Amino acid sequence: MREHSLIHVVRASGTDAPPEAVDLGQRVRELRTEKGWTLEQAAQHAGLARSTLSKIENAQMSPTYDALKKLATGLDITVPQLFTPPRAAHGGGRMAVTRKGEGASHATATYEHELMAGALSQKRMMPYRTRIRARDMAEFDGWVRHAGEEFLYVLTGVVQLYTEFYAPVEMRRGDSAYYDAEMGHNVISLSEEDATVLWVTSLE
Repeated sequence: MREHSLIHVVRASGTDAPPEAVDLGQRVRELRTEKGWTLEQAAQHAGLARSTLSKIENAQMSPTYDALKKLATGLDITVPQLFTPPRAAHGGGRMAVTRKGEGASHATATYEHELMAGALSQKRMMPYRTRIRARDMAEFDGWVRHAGEEFLYVLTGVVQLYTEFYAPVEMRRGDSAYYDAEMGHNVISLSEEDATVLWVTSLE
């Protein structure tokens, strides 16, 4: 079983409260997903290699202080905030409504994402609608892969789902796929117009 690097933080108080364990990798992932950033986007903002950020999030390496400063700057927070546990959510119910076209937009060379439920922090899932711009696997800089599991549902058009360990699958409106997101995966549009899909990615 992989061990997680835990950093203990003592909250300042008038009592000797026990230290609270913070999983740095999970904390960084939460901060990144709250902004609706992919691993690639967060790495660019922080000036770090995508592979380095992936290893930090998956507790496969202990970052240097220089890397921590870059991470904090990229996430627009202070270094201590990286080690501060998020506030526990209060109340027994949460809801967020995203009107058509009102989701946070994040465009790349191959995809145009629209993030849903952006007002909710500490989500366990990240839903987003994506316009597939890519028409060929050569347009990708290698496989897309990240922690968690992922659900893909085709909204319009025809797409081709490529995965690291399976043969390519052609998918049409109404078709869906559920897969391990740590497995390399890319999607291209086979339609004359850009296809659109709904993606839901787990964050745990």
